Amino acid sequence: MATTEMATAANTKRMIIGLGLSGLSCARFAQRQGWSFDLCDSRETPPGLADIQQEFPQSRIYCGDLEGDLLASYDELIVSPGVALAEPAIQQAIEAGVAISGDIQLFKEHVNKPVIAITGSNGKSTVTSLVGDMLNHCGVKALVGGNIGLPALDLTNEQEADIYVLELSSFQLETTTNLNAEVATILNLSEDHMDRYQGMKDYLAAKQRIFQGAKNVVVNSDDQATIPDHSARNITFSLSSNGASRFYLKNHQGVDCLYCDQQRLLSADEIKIKGRHNLANVLAALALVDAVCKTLGIQLEQTLPAIREFPGLAHRCQWVGNLNGVDCYNDSKGTNVGSTLAAVNGLGVGAKGKIWLLAGGVDKGQRFDELVQPCQQYVAEILLYGRDANNIQQDFMQDGKALCESRIFESMDQAFAVALEKSKAGDLILLSPACASFDQFTNYAVRGEYFRQLVTDASADVNVASEVQHD
Repeated sequence: MATTEMATAANTKRMIIGLGLSGLSCARFAQRQGWSFDLCDSRETPPGLADIQQEFPQSRIYCGDLEGDLLASYDELIVSPGVALAEPAIQQAIEAGVAISGDIQLFKEHVNKPVIAITGSNGKSTVTSLVGDMLNHCGVKALVGGNIGLPALDLTNEQEADIYVLELSSFQLETTTNLNAEVATILNLSEDHMDRYQGMKDYLAAKQRIFQGAKNVVVNSDDQATIPDHSARNITFSLSSNGASRFYLKNHQGVDCLYCDQQRLLSADEIKIKGRHNLANVLAALALVDAVCKTLGIQLEQTLPAIREFPGLAHRCQWVGNLNGVDCYNDSKGTNVGSTLAAVNGLGVGAKGKIWLLAGGVDKGQRFDELVQPCQQYVAEILLYGRDANNIQQDFMQDGKALCESRIFESMDQAFAVALEKSKAGDLILLSPACASFDQFTNYAVRGEYFRQLVTDASADVNVASEVQHD
């Protein structure tokens, strides 16, 4: 999706669309710059509206359906990531010649420090956080944010940075032109947000915008979609040891190890985050840091202790308990098929038993048949719940025949209870929904905490039963 260059005249008439975290960060940034601006939101009563009115008393605030004539009367629209540019009112403004921008474009125009830019369908929060830890461990002032933690523009209120590490969504990239990152990457690409994009080609085009003006590019050799559509200095990583990638995985004396060229850096056993998908995340983080070592005056080997200590992120293949020999993992952040595919493959390879997979929610227009093969290999049963459970189950059928075992439940509680009843020591219970959460939960974090509480409650019941048996 093309964007128009941001208007910069002092008398520019600006409208900020969307009153969520990103929109409000744009409003606060604009206020610090002394700009005049108005605000709007498609919701009739956005959360915290009274506080927003008090914080920005000089701005008019419009709530309810977006109006094309109103938006077309502005010089520039600063559009929040959650608002699609395809909205008819925004399209009317674009056709009228109104400039389109977003929070990352504003950030790019006003920050003169190097940026590490990270996107992808899966793993980007883990990689972004790990890169920040690696750099800060070496004494580099690396500020982390964007699509996680603080919005990018709020980082400009923090201490002086040596470098910024930004997780960027495809939605943010739609309104970003020529980011000119020090190093940029698409970690991987799989079907997601098909309710917003016309197809994978459209989705990939949004992701590829991260490479515009990048000095260095990190490429996942295992995924052709991560290769930039223009020339740049490429640093490659791969889970194979075919010799074609700078960073790769290779078995050494019976243990998987991470290598840079011919140098063995550390073994998989030294890394706290588990699964092959997380080994790919660590390889990507090494490649990204490698691209900036010279600029920052550090050595890659200095960062290895931070990798060994990195605990992983909540709701991302997070171990949350063991129930009678059954490990339970919370991957509530697995909101698309590709993420769940990575979790199943990543945990399944080393599992002693089978995976009991809890999945379901709002399907976002995805297809789920890509899960069939790994589920046949690693999963005992797919326990579906939520709004689109029936639609999802149809993708596990062919000519009326089930390709892998699945059942439908009304709630996660019911699905978890069956998984707990049927699993045996060595098995895994994995919450990796492959769907959005907002049919039954506020967001993926609330969903993950709910699952963690189910495990905690079940653990208490197990302990009580054990005490009764010993009495």
